[in-house]
Amino acid sequence: MSSWLGGLGSGLGQSLGQVGGSLSSFTGQISNFTKDMLLEGVEEVGDAATELQVSNSKLAEVEAAFVTQKSEYDRLRKLYAEQEEKLEAAEIQVKRQSAEYRSLLQQKDVEINHLKARQSGLQEEVQTLQQSAQSASVGPALLPVTTASSTTTSSSVSSFLSRPSGSHQGFHGEEIDLSDVIWSQQEINRLSTEVMRLEAEVAHWRRMSQASTAAGAGNGDQGEILKLQRTIKDLREEMSREVDEHQHELAALQDVQRQKMADITRRHREELAEYEERIEELEEQIQSGGGQATSSSDASRLPELHEIISSLQEAADQREKQLAELSARLEEAQTKQASLQLEKDEVQEENAGLLQNYTRLQASVAELQTRVQEQEGKSLQKAQLDHEIQVLRKNLADSEKEIQRLKSLAEAEPNEEVEHADILELNTIIGTLRQEKEVLEQEKLNLQDRLKTAEEQILGNNEATSGESETIEDLKVELERREKALKNTEEERDTLMSELEELDQQNQEATQHMISVKEQLSVQLKEAQTDLTRLTAELNTTKDQKRAMSQELETQKERISQSAFTLNDLHMGKQQLEGTVKELKDKLGHAQEQSREARREITELKKTLQEREEQLSVAKAELQVSGNRGTETQGTKEKLAGKERELSDLRREMDEVRSSQERVMSEDYELKIENKRLKAESEEALGKSEELIRQIKESQVALNRAVREKDTRIEALKLEKSQLEGELRQTEKTLAEQAKQYQQTIEELTRASSMDASALQMEHERAIKLNQEKDMEIAQLKRDIEQLASDHRDTNEMLSITVAGQKQLTDLLQEKDAFMETLKQNASDLQMEMENRLSVTTKEVETLRQALEEKDRQLGGMKEENSHLKEEIDRLRDQQSRPQSLAEPRTLDIITELETEITQLKSSKNGLEEEAQMLRRTMEEQQTSHHLSQQSLQAQQSELEQAHARHQQTTLNYDRLIQARDEEIFRLQQTVDRLSESRGRADSPPVQGEVILQEEKTQTLNQENGNEKHDLSKVEIEKLVKGIKEKETEISQLNEKNLSLTRQLDQLVVSRDEVGKLSQMILQKDLEIQALHARVSMGGGGGHSQDVMFLQQQLQAYAVEREQVLAVLNEKTRENSQLRSDYHRLMDIMAGKEAALLKLQQENQRLTNMSDPSGSQEMFKETIQNLSRIIREKDIEIDALTQKCQTLVTVLQTSGGEFGAGSGGVSSNQFEELLQERDTLKQQVKKMEEWKQQVITTVKNMQHESAQLQEELIKLQGQVSADSDCSSKLSVDYTRLIQSYELKERRLGSLSQELAQVQQTITQLSTTKEVLLGKLDSVTQTPEVTAPQSSGSSLTAPSLQTSPTINNEKLEKELAQLRSQLAERENMIKTIQENNHRLSNSASASESDQRIQAEEVRQVKERLEALQRSVREKDLLIKTKGDQLSQVSEALRNRENDNEVLKQAVTNLKERALILEMDVKKLKEENELVAARSREKESEFRALQETNMQVSLLLREKEFELSAVSEKAATVERMLKDKDQGKNSELNQLLNEIKAMQEKALAFQQERDQVMMALKQKQMETTAVQTELQHMRDKEQRLNLELERLRNHLLEVEESYTREAISAEDRETELRRRVALLDEKLASSSSAVENASQQASMQVESLQEQLSGVVKQRDEALAHLRTSQDQVNQYAVSLSNLQMVLEQFQQEEKAMYSAELEKHKKEKEEWRRKAERLEDQASALQINLDEANAALDSASRLTDQLDLKEEQLEELKKQVDVRQEMLEEAQRKLMNLLNSTEGKIDKVLMRNLFLGYFHTPKTKRADVLRLMGSVLGLSREDVDLMLEGDGRHGVTAWMSSWLGGRGAQSVPNTPQRPTSGQGFNSSFSEMFVKFLETESTPSLPAPKLPVLDIKPLSAPPLRRTNTAAPSKAAGAAAVSKRAGESNPFLAPRSAAVPLLAGSSSTSSGGHLLMKPISDALPTFTPVPVSAEASAGAVLKDLLKQ
Repeated sequence: MSSWLGGLGSGLGQSLGQVGGSLSSFTGQISNFTKDMLLEGVEEVGDAATELQVSNSKLAEVEAAFVTQKSEYDRLRKLYAEQEEKLEAAEIQVKRQSAEYRSLLQQKDVEINHLKARQSGLQEEVQTLQQSAQSASVGPALLPVTTASSTTTSSSVSSFLSRPSGSHQGFHGEEIDLSDVIWSQQEINRLSTEVMRLEAEVAHWRRMSQASTAAGAGNGDQGEILKLQRTIKDLREEMSREVDEHQHELAALQDVQRQKMADITRRHREELAEYEERIEELEEQIQSGGGQATSSSDASRLPELHEIISSLQEAADQREKQLAELSARLEEAQTKQASLQLEKDEVQEENAGLLQNYTRLQASVAELQTRVQEQEGKSLQKAQLDHEIQVLRKNLADSEKEIQRLKSLAEAEPNEEVEHADILELNTIIGTLRQEKEVLEQEKLNLQDRLKTAEEQILGNNEATSGESETIEDLKVELERREKALKNTEEERDTLMSELEELDQQNQEATQHMISVKEQLSVQLKEAQTDLTRLTAELNTTKDQKRAMSQELETQKERISQSAFTLNDLHMGKQQLEGTVKELKDKLGHAQEQSREARREITELKKTLQEREEQLSVAKAELQVSGNRGTETQGTKEKLAGKERELSDLRREMDEVRSSQERVMSEDYELKIENKRLKAESEEALGKSEELIRQIKESQVALNRAVREKDTRIEALKLEKSQLEGELRQTEKTLAEQAKQYQQTIEELTRASSMDASALQMEHERAIKLNQEKDMEIAQLKRDIEQLASDHRDTNEMLSITVAGQKQLTDLLQEKDAFMETLKQNASDLQMEMENRLSVTTKEVETLRQALEEKDRQLGGMKEENSHLKEEIDRLRDQQSRPQSLAEPRTLDIITELETEITQLKSSKNGLEEEAQMLRRTMEEQQTSHHLSQQSLQAQQSELEQAHARHQQTTLNYDRLIQARDEEIFRLQQTVDRLSESRGRADSPPVQGEVILQEEKTQTLNQENGNEKHDLSKVEIEKLVKGIKEKETEISQLNEKNLSLTRQLDQLVVSRDEVGKLSQMILQKDLEIQALHARVSMGGGGGHSQDVMFLQQQLQAYAVEREQVLAVLNEKTRENSQLRSDYHRLMDIMAGKEAALLKLQQENQRLTNMSDPSGSQEMFKETIQNLSRIIREKDIEIDALTQKCQTLVTVLQTSGGEFGAGSGGVSSNQFEELLQERDTLKQQVKKMEEWKQQVITTVKNMQHESAQLQEELIKLQGQVSADSDCSSKLSVDYTRLIQSYELKERRLGSLSQELAQVQQTITQLSTTKEVLLGKLDSVTQTPEVTAPQSSGSSLTAPSLQTSPTINNEKLEKELAQLRSQLAERENMIKTIQENNHRLSNSASASESDQRIQAEEVRQVKERLEALQRSVREKDLLIKTKGDQLSQVSEALRNRENDNEVLKQAVTNLKERALILEMDVKKLKEENELVAARSREKESEFRALQETNMQVSLLLREKEFELSAVSEKAATVERMLKDKDQGKNSELNQLLNEIKAMQEKALAFQQERDQVMMALKQKQMETTAVQTELQHMRDKEQRLNLELERLRNHLLEVEESYTREAISAEDRETELRRRVALLDEKLASSSSAVENASQQASMQVESLQEQLSGVVKQRDEALAHLRTSQDQVNQYAVSLSNLQMVLEQFQQEEKAMYSAELEKHKKEKEEWRRKAERLEDQASALQINLDEANAALDSASRLTDQLDLKEEQLEELKKQVDVRQEMLEEAQRKLMNLLNSTEGKIDKVLMRNLFLGYFHTPKTKRADVLRLMGSVLGLSREDVDLMLEGDGRHGVTAWMSSWLGGRGAQSVPNTPQRPTSGQGFNSSFSEMFVKFLETESTPSLPAPKLPVLDIKPLSAPPLRRTNTAAPSKAAGAAAVSKRAGESNPFLAPRSAAVPLLAGSSSTSSGGHLLMKPISDALPTFTPVPVSAEASAGAVLKDLLKQ
């Protein structure tokens, strides 16, 4: 298969490569063709319309051919794509089906093995029971027999158990999934439990048999009865076996008959459907052909059709009759079968009843024989028994012969006659069985007679028997034992029933699984059909899109041609415009000269008229020429006519001449203007033409893009179509093959029904092997496909990465150079700092160690400190969050995580954190460059190494402690074992308890070790915290550099997958080891539950003793778990960063070692070999453990048996050996666990190594790919140079051809020129002759010119056009000549004639040049058309070749499809074989179920026998009791009744069991048959439909292919004809090429020179390549040198750091002191800075506001000057008022004072009165006297009587300040001052001064002084109070503000309250009065003012 698939893949690759090559050439030709088409459009001229039409028609034909071929190619590609998709779908279906069949097979194998194991176990149980019964006859040889039986059973069990293990080993040799291993493990566990249960049952039965034998050991004659019982059981088993075989044969025959019936019905239905279809077709033909055919044909056809219909109906009736007969036969056969089944069941029931009666009688005889030995002779009984045995043996032999005959008949004749023979044989068997029944009944009657006689003898001998009481007791004991046995058998029956139900459920699940699989397959089919329809729809849409695209292409081509035409027209117009511009320029020059001459001639006109006439003629001639040339020729002619008239007038009048001269001047001016306008128009036309050219180019580019995109889309669609077609064909073939294979499976199933069990087993093994081989092949193919896909992806990714990789490497080198320079500079600077730091850190380490020792002592008191420490943690977090807000978030997170650990070292940690923060601030301020991070990183690496060393030491300590704990556990186990031995209980201790203890002890160890870890980790943590930030910065930079290298790691998944598989294998082995341990524990604790209970009680006692210790340890774990988790997290972070650094270093080293990838591969291979060796060793150890388990099981069985037999008589040696084995196993388990851990570590190491090796491999591949890229680029450049050289050669050849043609045209034109000149000379003499001569010369010129291409029809047309043009031109020349003739007649001088002739010659030359231009352009058109034709012919040839290649590819694909179909057939055959085997397995499963049912029936019979025996024992006891009393008759009646009831119960139970068995069998058979029938019908219908559809499709494909081939041949013939025509035309044009070959030789020499230049360029490029390679090598060398230098530098740095650490420690102390000093300074500076900033802000605001205020002041000053005068007048008035009112007092003031008196408290009212007195002018002594005199009724009463109730009206609404804490305790003076302050504030809102916005420097920044709007002034006052003298803007009122608006010096008198306050003036805050100042002084001040 693999070789065939490889060949197929290589063939496919070759054919696809050919197709790709042809496609690339084809697309290249298409692109060339489009270029030529566009060039042709540019070069064409507007005249050649006919040529364009012809060429366009040809092009259209060629394009039509191209379109048809393209469509054909698309169709083939789509077909191919469809076929490929179908193939993939079919393969997927096959794979799914095979996987499902495999899973089914595995399930069936498992079920069969399970049932076989159960059957063998039950058979062994029966054998052991028989042997125990046999051993009852032999007394002394009791123990050896039991031991032997137990050993045999154990050996069988062990062999049964060893078989799956072996198969498992063999299975492990190959690749398996983890799920299979888990499943096998579960199966092993289940089987082990089953074995345990069976062993328990065997032990139970053994005990029962021993007890029964021990009871009846004295009886010697019971051995013969037991032998007879055994023979009867054997006969019964043989009978059941034969019946089972017969049932199997019947079931097989029924299956065959059902299949035949299903086939017949299916065929009948199919034939009916075909006939109906034919009838419908014929009816359609009749309907369709009724209108067309004649009546005679209709008449002839109708009876034929009627006959056909009648014959078909008859055939259908016959088929229906056959069907009815077959169904009737089926029903008869089923009824017969049912009757046979009933008869068989009845016979079986009778036989079972007889056998039970027989056994019952034998048992009763055996019991009574002991009492009747003396009366009856033994010889008679023996003879009778022998006779009975012989009779039974004869019957058995007869039945065996009949069974053999039946088998032979069944094998010879599998037809319906076999059933009749079977029925007859069954009838004979029934007859024989009835005879045997009658014989047995007679024997029963005889035995009953004997019983009666024996009972009579017993009644006679009752008096003589004295030992009856003992027998009664024995019988009671036996009864109890039998009851126990009955209970056990009932339990076993329940278990068997439950197992049967489980099996039924499994069977139902399997059927449901089959149904679900079938539904899934149908769903998949529907999905595939929907996909097909969708793909067809997509095909149609793509076809429509393609048509639309082709239409768009055509329209765009038309547009291009139109644009080309317009371009040509524009070019022509441009040339004409240029000519006109030139002519106008000449005209301008001439006109200027004429104007000058005219000015001169005006003066001379009076003298000479002739000169003027000559000048006028010259001017007229020039004007005529300009009129002929320019755009306004008609206007100039009119002007000439006007001038002729003017000439005639001039002769008459001089004035008119002057006026005409003036007109000429104006016309000259107008011509100039027109010239300018024409120039502008020409420029505009040029711009437009350039824009048009640009637009055309853009449209061409867009068209090219669109064409390319369309081509690529079309090609992709074609490929998809071809793939789909290939897949369709393959799926059709696969479906046909499936149909055949299903038919074969049906045939094989019919054959497989007669196969033996051994052959089935062989086939099953072979099928398993085949399945495994196929799975291996499929897995290999999948791997190959995945490898190919991954290789493809890898190559693409490598190509894309290598370019970026080189750039990154160069960048890296540059960065490393800069980095090295910076490192060298920074090394010297940082040595000192690091030494100082080292000294400081050593001191810190010592202090920390001391602190750690203290903390070790303080471990006991850790619980109490936890709460305090948590509070401190929160405080520390708050502290850290404030200063470190600017730091990076990652460092903050790490610090917050570490704080939980550092909390236990409070004092040292706080100090260190403060130091670290101070150092960070100073470092951030001072160290600006990057170098310090590098050095700190190196220091961190050394510290990390130290930490790792400490960590390793701690782990070693933990390992030692764990070993010590393990030893303690071992000692405890030994003590437990000794205690168990001392108590005499022989069993293994429970494993779970040990595990619990071990876990607890390991937990305690871990807790103790966690404390040590915590103590050690503190130092490491504090060291690690410092360098984390610096490390992160460096790692981020290096990660950015090496991102491209890390991306390549993702590609190497394959090797990691292999390592993963090996690790999975190791995990599987571990699982097996665990399972074996479980087996050991199960085997050890199997049947010794009592000892286990005892040991568990002991362990509980021990656990209670250790609970206190565990509680303490648990508390310690709770404390240390958080610390340990945080420590691990930090270690993980640091390990990740270390790993990143190590990776980067290794990558740098790997760049040097890129040259040898072989070493890494060898290392990888060695690692894989080591892993495989480890796995093999593990397998060997597992085998050894399994053997030990088996030996343990055998030992336990033997020990259990001996224990049950001897009841405690087991020797202590065996028990000691078991204990030793258990200990050794435990040690081995420990070793295995250690070894497993070692293996896991080695695997992890191997993974790391493999990852590194993969990275190296990736880098090497990158280098290789880079080199290959360089080489490919060079090769591409070389090919480009060669292509450019070839293009230049082609261009030179075309240029040479054009040169030759130009030279030819020049020679021809020169000859024509000479002829014309000669004729023009002769014109002057004979003007009549010139015209024909010139015409002849002009005719000869083109005739000479067109002589090379006379044969061409196109050229003839062109010649005709040229001749017509020449005739027109000749007519023009004739008219000109006539004009000249007139002028010559008119002109008198010969000079004027010569001038006119020269002008005419020049005009003729210009016309000739124009004609030559047109001829050249037409020649170029002809050449381009010829080139286009040649290219079209080449393209057609290429397309024909492509078609041939495609046809070959199609044939190859067909062949491959056939091969694939063959493979699919093989796979289907294999699937059918698998299905057949699965069905065979199902049949085996049914057979095993039936055997299970029979075994359960046997068990029930045994139960009934036991119950009968117990009842008999009870009846015997009753008989004995009644015998004493003398009730014989009642006893007999009771016995008879009991027997009858027992027989009825037995019969009923057997009937019930048989009915249940039959029902279950019927249900299973019917379900299986129904599912199979439905499955087969569905499959056949689907396959038939698929076959018909595929046939139709194939026919359609072949027809379409033939049609396309015929059309392609027709196209070929047409194209060949066209090519022949083109060849002829090419032959005609080859003569012109030969003329140009001479000039081409010259050009070849120049080209050779160019070639030499190109060769030089190539050599230079190669030299450049070599230099670049040398540079690459130099870079590599420099890289290696750099790495060496880096390593040396790192070593030097390490040495430097060790020296610098001490310096840094010293420096750290100094820095700490400096930092403390600087912090103090900084805090002071910060305060000053804040104050300064606040002052600056306020100053800036003040300056802004001051500017505004200055402006306002300037405005206000003017107002002030006005107001000053008013104020002076007011002051004068005030002075007068004051003089008049000096003795008066203000009413308002007195009212307020009076009201204030009543508002003050009573204690302070005296002050108010004093104040009133001072206001009124009274002295203080008088007021005091008045207060003292009127103390009781003084001023208050007087005031109240004086004022009455007016006080309440004038109370001012003075707001009270809420902050005043004094309340009513303040004095009246203070309240009065406050009142004055509130009253002095104005009602208008004061303008906001900048002072209010200024922050006081001592106040906190967040609070504003002016919080409330209405109390701004008060707030300002408060601010002034708080700030004191710090605010310079809040000065006292007297100093800051003058009261008067004038100058501060000239303050005139007058009270402030009396003065008018202007709105514009600023109102200032009131005066802040201190509380200490007396109120009187304040009032005095106010009054003075």
